[in-house]
Amino acid sequence: MVRSMLPVALVAAIAFSQPCAQAEGEFAFKSISVDLPAGDSMFPKGPNSDTANANCLACHSTDMVLNQPALSKAAWQAEVDKMRTAYKAPIDQKDVDLIVDYLVSIKSKK
Repeated sequence: MVRSMLPVALVAAIAFSQPCAQAEGEFAFKSISVDLPAGDSMFPKGPNSDTANANCLACHSTDMVLNQPALSKAAWQAEVDKMRTAYKAPIDQKDVDLIVDYLVSIKSKK
């Protein structure tokens, strides 16, 4: 008997309760502006440095990349692949090997 009354009690409780998640006013989005410091540093010149500058500096500073530990080619490949897949970096597939080769040339595990 109690079990058959439970659905009725739940429906009644919902029907007679006050809406508890009502907003206290209208919600409005506000635009904000953020000024970031200029980063005019570029990667050291070398083969494919232009490709690294064009693709990596949109999200990373050169210091951030250059302060990473030296990695193997496979590890750099995994990092660039992660940027493309997990973080949706708009790196063209034709540039991936060029960027990896450049990173290996400047920060390779010996």
